[in-house]
Parts: sequence; structure tokens; C-alpha cells
Amino acid sequence: MSLYQLEREGEVEELKSVIRTSDNPELQARAAEILGDFDEATLDGHDVVTPLVDLAQSADDDRVTAAAIDALNQLGTDAMEELIAEMAGLDLNEDQQADWAKAKAFAKALTADVPELRMAAANALGELGKTDVLPKLLDSLDDSDPRVRARVARACGRLEDARATDALIERLSDPKAEVRREAAEALGAIGNRQALTALLEMFDDERAPIRRIAVGAMGNFGNSRPVEGLVGALSDDDASVRRTAVYSIIELLSNVPTDQSHEIRETVVEQLNRTDDQSVLVPMIDILEESTQNRQRRNTAWLLGRVADQDSAGYGRIVEALVDILDDEDQMTAQFASTSLAEIGGEQVESRLLEVVDDTGYDENVRAQAVFTLGKVGGERTRERLDDLIDQTESEQLRKKAFSAISKLGGRGVQ
Repeated sequence: MSLYQLEREGEVEELKSVIRTSDNPELQARAAEILGDFDEATLDGHDVVTPLVDLAQSADDDRVTAAAIDALNQLGTDAMEELIAEMAGLDLNEDQQADWAKAKAFAKALTADVPELRMAAANALGELGKTDVLPKLLDSLDDSDPRVRARVARACGRLEDARATDALIERLSDPKAEVRREAAEALGAIGNRQALTALLEMFDDERAPIRRIAVGAMGNFGNSRPVEGLVGALSDDDASVRRTAVYSIIELLSNVPTDQSHEIRETVVEQLNRTDDQSVLVPMIDILEESTQNRQRRNTAWLLGRVADQDSAGYGRIVEALVDILDDEDQMTAQFASTSLAEIGGEQVESRLLEVVDDTGYDENVRAQAVFTLGKVGGERTRERLDDLIDQTESEQLRKKAFSAISKLGGRGVQ
């Protein structure tokens, strides 16, 4: 049976046999890659870590060693811990200072001959969150392999230790774009004034990709410091930079403390309403349609109602995106969607809300919210439909909401 068939049918034990017994380095490497890519359900009940650890230590071919390490890295920090512990001769289960011992072992692995091991060690150190190893990480920011430098920069960002600021700023001029990106993201996570200054200097770079990296990193800040810079980026000559600025603004609104968010929102709304570039609305719609983070969707739903109107490019798509989240599991997101639909208004908003009211597939609370919103945006056809609803519905909640809404639309018709 070919490796392709073994992968397709999830033959874990057969693949383990390949990495243990094959004398073909290419087959061993590919089998290791497949094991690392399997999901938890496929691997359930199978110990793949032990054979991969053995392979990483015993393989004579660098390609096989690298594949085994990559597979362990794919399987997670626990798998990598087993490899590092085995190499360091540690029994982490018996060590009373297990986290300290792990961090020390991973820090030592940063100088391993195999770059894949150095990459994995950097990842693990970022996951462990032990700032004691930061000096070792900073030394590795000069690693000869750009993949290692990128992973080390990412680990520094996860530690959020201001001591890494200077070294990360140096990596903003790294010859490899991925390293520059990770360094910028890490500086954003650290979020001090020195980091902000360094990123803002990148805003003046003549190369749009460099500006985009800096703008993208700004969303990682957990404070209001980058707001002015991001608002300025909304006027960048490059459309991709402007879109990235929108993403970062939404991310920033999700990160900053609640007591600062109102002021930031108002500043953002004011600036967005000054720009004639309708393309900044597209990323907001994308977030509503694709994001799984409640705070991002919540802030985006709120913001759209303040910066979009019936004349906006993509008006129909905006309306659909907001209607689609009226039944969102996060109640505040659904509430903001309703509020924004009322702010935007228009014939399409009225039509879609009437469809929601008539669709018994929606939860009664969602239909009631649609009725309430129609009281703000509806016209004569809404008044007539709600007039009928009062007589037809068996839901007391819908009836009360309809009475309230219809009173705002001129009252009931002659009976």
C-alpha cells in the first residue's frame, strides 16, 4: 500500500512501521510528515510521539531528522517536550521544578545543529512563557536561518517582555520579510512607547509592504497609543495598507480596556467619516462574515452603523452581513447589529427585517428584535404588516413589540 493510501485511510500503525523499519529516507520523512499532519481523532489511541522522538535522534539523514522534528512540533508542545527531555536526559515528570527544567532544556536546544529543532525550541519557549530564558532567545535573533529568527521573534512577542524591544527593532530591517513581520508583531504585543515609535517610523517607508507590516502590528497593542497612527494610515496611498489599518483598528478596539474604548471609537468614527474611500468598509464586512471572535464581530457591527449609509458602496452586502448576525450567540453582537441596521436604514433594511419577522425559523427573540428595529426604519408597508401581525400572532412578546413599533409609525389602521 502506498503512503498516499495509508494517509487517506488513516493507517497510523502502518505509517509508524514505515518510519521504524524503512531504509528509504524519503519514505521515512514523508511518513513522519503525514503523522504530524493527522488530526487528534485519527491519532486517538495511537502513540506516535515515541517513534517520532526515536527517529529524530537516530536518523542518519538530515531530511528525516528535520521531518521528525517538524512532525513533533505539529503535534504540540507536549510532544516537543518529550524530545527535548530525552535529548537532555531529563525526567520532567519527577522534577519538582518541571517548568524551569523544560525552559532550560528548550533554551539549550536553541543552539542545536538542526534548524528545525531550533525553530521548535523557540516555539515551545514562547508557549511556556518563562521570561528567564529571554537572553537566550535574544541571542538567537541573530540565527543564520531566517525561519529560526522568525520563530524567535514570535516567541519574544508571546513573552511580552520590554527587554526584547531593542533586539526586535533591529530585526525590523532583516533581509527576510517574514522575520520583519514577526518582529513587528512582537513589538505590537509588547506595546511600549519605544515599540510604537519604531513601528511608526515604518509608516514613512516608500514600500507599501513595509508599511503594511507596521500597520498590521498595531492591532496587537493593548492600549490606545497607536490610534493616531492607525487613523492616519486610513489615508495611505496604498489600498492594502488602508484595509490593513481597518483590521488593526477593529483588533485594537477588541484589545484596549473598556474605559478607553469609547473615546477610541469616537475618534475612529470621525476619521472614517472624513474619508471618501469606500474600500475601508470591505474589511469590516469580511470580519462580520468570517471572524469567530466575539469582540471583533461586536465592535465591527457597532462601527458599521456609524460609518455606512444607504449610499455606501456595498450597501446590500453590509445589510446582509448585519441581518445574518441578528441571531448571533453573543447577545451584544446581535444587539449592535440591530442598532446598526436602524442607523443605516433604507428599503433593503426594511425588506430584510420584514422577512425575518415572517420567518418562523428564527428564534422568537430575534423576530421580536426585528419588529422593534422596524419601528425605527419602517414605512407604510411595515405599518400594515405589523398591524396584521398584532391580530395573527399567538406570541405575546411579538404582539407587544408590534404595538410599540406601530405606534412610532402612525398607529394602527382603521379596523
